[in-house]
Amino acid sequence: MATVLPRIHETVDDHLRAIERTYDVAVAVAVARGSHAWGGASPDSDYDVGFVYAPTDLRRYAHLEGPPETIVEDRSEFEYQGWDGRTFVRLLSESNESAIDLLRSPIRYRRAYDLTDLADYLERTYNPIDLYHTWRGIATSNYRKYISQHLVRTDDELFPIVDADDEAFVVETDNGTMTVPADDERFTETQTKPTVKRNLTIYRAAMSAYYLEETGERGDHELPALEFERFLDEQAPTVFDPERIERARELLERKRRGEGGVPIGDAVGREFAHPPTPIDPEIHARAGPETERLDQYLDELLAAVQ
Repeated sequence: MATVLPRIHETVDDHLRAIERTYDVAVAVAVARGSHAWGGASPDSDYDVGFVYAPTDLRRYAHLEGPPETIVEDRSEFEYQGWDGRTFVRLLSESNESAIDLLRSPIRYRRAYDLTDLADYLERTYNPIDLYHTWRGIATSNYRKYISQHLVRTDDELFPIVDADDEAFVVETDNGTMTVPADDERFTETQTKPTVKRNLTIYRAAMSAYYLEETGERGDHELPALEFERFLDEQAPTVFDPERIERARELLERKRRGEGGVPIGDAVGREFAHPPTPIDPEIHARAGPETERLDQYLDELLAAVQ
């Protein structure tokens, strides 16, 4: 189980109390997000905190100007993102990856409401195809932006470079490829940032997508563990070859040592970073959590902070 120092818990608690006073809300749950939650934190990593809150006066839900749906606060090395209880359960109803990860975080800072039953329910009922496309999008967009060589057009559209010579670039488009003359002033060749951190982000997302698809084909749609080392140890060997797992493990270890910003080129590979776009909805789609059941959990959460 991941841990943080007592002073971190104390600082987070102080910050949460200040947020409660500022916004007139009560925080029901607060957990670690980001690298501290999935086990990739280095000594220099900031602390990301996700939380769920309710207005101190529930009558604000009926007012024309209700409570804020989200609260975002930066406090030095601590970054906070909170959701109002109604917003949180709406995101869960949509199988939102960030909301589900909040339920699964191993580090809890505030526990006025016990997330255990809700987390178990979401793990049984989430819609796999939504999570698949979220993870696929993270992998492909990060590869496109940070790893692949690309041109940027004056409207900020990115085009990965497939081939190039002194006369022209061949770039990837949504519909195939196109040729851009080297002297076309609308396009600029930009520098990539193929760091340890970016490669690891792509690995985590792509492996999660492939794993979910493969286990879905087998009939159970097992969620990849949030803690990446546990995933590599216990789940990844059923889907990936040892070399792929060791490459991901090396990136994780380097990130933990504080080498996240070190450029290393493409450690993922273009093909692996692009899980297939279509997957069979007959196999991978389901209705998702029931609205009535989520409303019951919301009632419990609100009661816990009144």
